[in-house]
Order: sequence, then C-alpha cells, then structure tokens
Amino acid sequence: MVNICFYFQVHQPNRLENFSVFDIGKNKNYFDDKKNKEIMEKVARKCYLPMNNLLLKLIKKYRGEFKVSFGISGTAIEQFEKFAPKVLESFKELSATGCVDFLSETYYHSLSFLYSKKEFNEQVIMHKKKIKKLFNVEPTVFRNTELIYNNELAYEIEKLGYKAILAEGADKILEWRSPNFVYKAPNSNIKVLLKNYKLSDDIAFRFSNKEWKEYPLTIPKFNQWLSAVNGNGEIINLFMDYETFGEHQWEDTGIFNFMEHLPEEVIKHPDNNFITVSEAAEIQAKSDIDFPYFVSWADTERDLTAWLGNDIQNSAIKELYALESDIKKSNDPKLIEEWRKLTTSDHFYYMCTKWFNDGDVHKYFSPYDSPYDGFISFMNVLNDLALRLKSQKNLEETEDNILPVQSPVTIIN
Repeated sequence: MVNICFYFQVHQPNRLENFSVFDIGKNKNYFDDKKNKEIMEKVARKCYLPMNNLLLKLIKKYRGEFKVSFGISGTAIEQFEKFAPKVLESFKELSATGCVDFLSETYYHSLSFLYSKKEFNEQVIMHKKKIKKLFNVEPTVFRNTELIYNNELAYEIEKLGYKAILAEGADKILEWRSPNFVYKAPNSNIKVLLKNYKLSDDIAFRFSNKEWKEYPLTIPKFNQWLSAVNGNGEIINLFMDYETFGEHQWEDTGIFNFMEHLPEEVIKHPDNNFITVSEAAEIQAKSDIDFPYFVSWADTERDLTAWLGNDIQNSAIKELYALESDIKKSNDPKLIEEWRKLTTSDHFYYMCTKWFNDGDVHKYFSPYDSPYDGFISFMNVLNDLALRLKSQKNLEETEDNILPVQSPVTIIN
C-alpha cells in the first residue's frame, strides 16, 4: 500500500514600506499595509478561496477518503483576519470535516532556531496556541520554516512533545535510500517525514513548463508514477506551497482541473489512499536518517544560502537578533511585535544575490528592484527600531545601541 500525503504551506509575509534613511526617527509605519492587502486579496481570489472550495468539494465527494494537511504561518493568519476573513472561515470549514490536519511552525515564519532557541520556542508556542484557538486542534507534527532541518532541530522538537517533523528528501542525505518511507532521527523516537521533491516539484514547478520533457502532466501519467512506488515504499509526501494553485500555476494551466480529478484516479487503485501528516506519524519508521547539517527545500542547493548566502544577509540578521534581549526587556508589546515581524525569513530571501539557476525565482517573489534595495529598507527600519528602543526610559542605553548605517545605504540613497 502507498499512502499519499499532501501537505500545503500557506504563508504571506508583512512586506516593508520603502523606508529610506530620511524616514528614521520620523514615526513612519514599517509595514506596507496597502501592498499587503492588495497581495492578500489577489492571492485569496486566485488561490485560497477557489482551492479551499475545491478541497471541501473533494472531501465531501469521497466521504473522508481524501485528506490533506496545512501549515499556516501566524503572519498569514493575521492577514486573513485583517484583509480576508472569508479565507479564514473557509479554512475553519475545512477543519470541521475531520479530513484536514494542521501543523505547528514558527509563528512569524522565522529563522529563529539558527539564532535564538528561546525565541524559537516562544514562536512555536505562540503558533500552537493560535491553531488551537482557531481550529480547536493541537498539532502533533512540526514543520520548520522553509523545511530547514537537522538532527539538532529534531531533538528540540521532540522535547516539545511532537511526534514527527517534516524535512526535504535531499539526495545528498538519502544517497541510495528512498524518500518514500518514514524514518526517525538518530538516537530519538521522533519520526521524520521526507518530501518526495521530484513528484512534488512536478506539480509545483514543472506543471506548466512546456520545455519539460514530460509536459503535459496528465492525471494517468502522474498516477502511474505514484502507483510505481507500490512495493518500493510506504508513503509519498507531496509537499508544496499552497500558492502553487492559481498563483504560481495559473488557472488557465489546468492546475485546478488536475487537482479535481487526481483523487478519483488515485482511489481507483486498491493499494493507494490519502493520509494526513498526523496519520503518517503513526507509520513505523524504516530506519534512522542522519541530517548532520542543515538542509532546506530552497533552490538546487537545498541549503541555507537563499537566506544566509551573502554578507548583507548575514549582517542584517545578526543585527536583528542582537536587539532581541533589549527589545524583550522593554516589555513594549508593539516593539516586540514589530521586531518579531522582522524575523520573517522573506526579508532575508529578498536580499539573496544568487542569480544563477534559481535567480528568476528569487526575483519573482521580491517586491524590490534589487537585493540591495531590500537590505537598505530593512536596515533603515532596524535603525529606527533601535532609536525607539533607546527612547524607552526603563532601559539604560548607550550610543552602541544605534546600529550604524552601512556604507551601501549612504551611497545608494
């Protein structure tokens, strides 16, 4: 038997205003609510609402045989509440079917595990409470930001009480092994669910690529690839951004039609069925899987370089976390919230200067003309945040708390 496990990541960042050096100290808003609202309404119209409606239709049609799982970042949930309440209601309707699972993650879709275990744990708890409040479920499976994973993270997540964690089925880790089994972390009981990136990316990235040798991706063809795993695996983890449907792959590519008719073809095979990530966590582990270093699902390298691959990215994130202790000591909810919104991984993704195999992907997602523009806005916001922190009377601050404006900022502005 082969279990098909669909996991969809739902995330929207809080994009920054075009914040110049002249805005520092002028009490200007950091986040571009106009742009965030426009993008949320567009993606809701193209993806979230029609896809949620389709999934609900499929769940009812197949009477519980079709199941999916979601990871929804805290920043996306807050934007649903603020800009698209109908989307949030549609997720609640899906949750009520009992065929939809929700995962835990960092509330602000952050890289906090790499820089502050304390902040990481606080964001995980925040997110778990939010999911419980909205959907009345307590996640048992964890998915770290951008599928960033190593052994150390598995041990930390196990201590927090989770049964399983998601990871990329990277060839450099798997070597001769298959991603189509459940594994566990070494010297641990926590299960590791590995993304089958080839089959996942056939939908997420190659579906509308007319240069792809397998184009067009038909349902019988894809189902044949799924069924071929019978006897050579127990689970096929199809992990992808939810925005794949209608946003990355437009409706006119046939992506919705593909998803609408795929379950029927899969369920026809007596040895195939759909499961949630929580159900996948109950499958017996085949063996240990060792992740001695960090792996992600980004780019061809599947490492951390999409966010931490150059000097400006590393400088920005180190300065950000250098403020953590004093920000929290301020006990100012607004300061703390705004600082946490700056921890979102997207801000550092926009600063990526890799313009090789994956350059077009980075450029597509960025609201800036260049990575350096993203760096400038971020650092100017951070300088302003540091100035506001200094003004807190209950803190004893020195001039060192004001971050220096980097030379690129001065030159470009």
